[in-house]
Amino acid sequence: MLLDVSVPHQKYIEDCEVCCNPIEVSLSFENNELISFESNSLEQ
Repeated sequence: MLLDVSVPHQKYIEDCEVCCNPIEVSLSFENNELISFESNSLEQ
C-alpha cells in the first residue's frame, strides 16, 4: 500500500491486494511523518 504524504488527513476504501475484500483506511501525517494509521475490514 502506497501512502500519499501530500494530504495530511485521509480516509478512503481500498481493495485488499491479497483477498480483494474492501478495507477502510484512515491515516494522518504531520511534518511528512505518519502519526496515525487504522485499517478495518468492511467484509461482514
